Amino acid sequence: MATAASTSAATVLASRLLRRSPRLLRRLGSLSCAPPAALSARQSSSRCPAPLGRQQLGHRARMGHSTAASAAPAPALGLTKPNAVEPPQVTFSAKDVEFSEWKGDILAVAVTEKDLSKDADSKFENAVLKKLDGQLGGLLSEAAAEEDFTGKAGQSVVLRLPGQGFKRVGLIGLGQNAPSTAAACRGLGESVASVAKAAQATSAAIVLASPGGIQEEFKLNAPAAIASGTVLGLYEDSRYKSEAKKVHLKQVDLFGLGSGPEVDKKLKYANDLSSGVIFGRELVNSPANVLTPAVLAEEASKIASTYSDVFTATILDVEKCKELKMGSYLAVAAASANPPHFIHLCYKPTGGNVKRKLAIVGKGLTFDSGGYNIKTGPGCSIELMKFDMGGSAAVFGAAKALGQIKPPGVEVHFIVAACENMISGTGMRPGDIVTASNGKTIEVNNTDAEGRLTLADALVYACNQGVEKIIDLATLTGACVVALGPSIAGIFTPSDELAKEVTAASEISGEKFWRLPLEESYWESMKSGVADMVNTGGRQGGSITAALFLKQYVDEKVQWMHIDMAGPVWNDKKRAATGFGVSTLVEWVLKNSSS
Repeated sequence: MATAASTSAATVLASRLLRRSPRLLRRLGSLSCAPPAALSARQSSSRCPAPLGRQQLGHRARMGHSTAASAAPAPALGLTKPNAVEPPQVTFSAKDVEFSEWKGDILAVAVTEKDLSKDADSKFENAVLKKLDGQLGGLLSEAAAEEDFTGKAGQSVVLRLPGQGFKRVGLIGLGQNAPSTAAACRGLGESVASVAKAAQATSAAIVLASPGGIQEEFKLNAPAAIASGTVLGLYEDSRYKSEAKKVHLKQVDLFGLGSGPEVDKKLKYANDLSSGVIFGRELVNSPANVLTPAVLAEEASKIASTYSDVFTATILDVEKCKELKMGSYLAVAAASANPPHFIHLCYKPTGGNVKRKLAIVGKGLTFDSGGYNIKTGPGCSIELMKFDMGGSAAVFGAAKALGQIKPPGVEVHFIVAACENMISGTGMRPGDIVTASNGKTIEVNNTDAEGRLTLADALVYACNQGVEKIIDLATLTGACVVALGPSIAGIFTPSDELAKEVTAASEISGEKFWRLPLEESYWESMKSGVADMVNTGGRQGGSITAALFLKQYVDEKVQWMHIDMAGPVWNDKKRAATGFGVSTLVEWVLKNSSS
């Protein structure tokens, strides 16, 4: 991810290393004739660290050449291994029976500010609240008054109720209106998860005091959004903590939101989708000493193994990437002791009959030091650069979800050029010229603008799969965060049709995107005097010039979109990954499946 960097700091670091390590000096001398994009034999045969996930790879994926195939796993740096922690397993049911007769641990009633209005006798005017308060002898009304509960978003009050069918009742504030968007429904689910965790409830019911406030066109999707929010609200990544918090909630019933096969199908979809989002979060949360390029390839291969009826995996090693002339990608990887792994998962529906061929490409920098333009100083966020593979996490999270959903009629290629951007004597230097697989040459004026170099070869590879549409996702520029803040991803595309498709998908997913211009006149700043282009322009419009760079590697016949997700990949408040992009990608694939 391109941020401000200091070349002088890198020079000092390198000189210190050489003074202290004669062995390293001898090694660098022996490699001095090698081109900067080449990896040594010792690097290409490095051992693969232990797998990240909860199960060992039981099925060897189809390999182009696999550096991991013949080597024994080595322990991760620092002896760190993730604990085996299962994600929340919750069963959801939609019911149309009388909610007041429900029996369980906590009955959660979602209320707007208007729902709390009272008549002349100080009784709730809302029918649901009036009935429930009567059943409880006025306790609900008293508790709301005593706790100053007004129904604002984020407010909640919970009562313990001995002698009732439900042990607790909770009021969950929605704000001024009933939830009418996916984001609002997910927020409700997260609030229910919060009160359920606090009560250590194993069962819960959710009732909307005013279900009629949900817009008709959104009613079918509302239960799924609430369910997804509940699961994601329960989830806490404790794999790297010495003690894990137990998730008690197992059953959630939803009242007043419809029922039947279509709703049940949506609720199953919510669980499938949530598992993909959680997987994406876990990938981003994992530190770079555990999630190396080899381990990311192992995790992708597990998807193909688990859903072998629809997935195949191809993992390309350095030699195969050289054969494909991926000089831009290999140049970024050249400094790391952890060899690169080019990952290609292919989804084909059972029964064939493919109507659409799509590709989803993710930036896969498992760590980004900035290279010789090393990240230094306040705001460089070098300690967070494990999230520079957030694009690949979205790609594989979507793949995992789609392996469970199994949409018909669509073939999807999931492509990630995984590597690390490090510093060593074999590494790419400022001023080097690298050659991408489509023959275009790039003068590297900033080694910290490395993601676009890996994506260049990945996009060429994607186009060669014969796809009609490509979406790439990357934590590409700090400039996009400055422009749109921490919650909104920027999208760039010359295709209005593709922009409409992704916008429609995001309205269902609840994730936020904003289309930014591909201003062709800005390309002037990307011209080189000695190569076809440089890899960075000036400070102004940095996210736009980055997108224009990627556009050079996409076939004009292919509809293409670039998503810069540098902001929403990470939640600073929670200090954890968001799983951003997974939900929208899945919705986009499903839309192409049904069209």
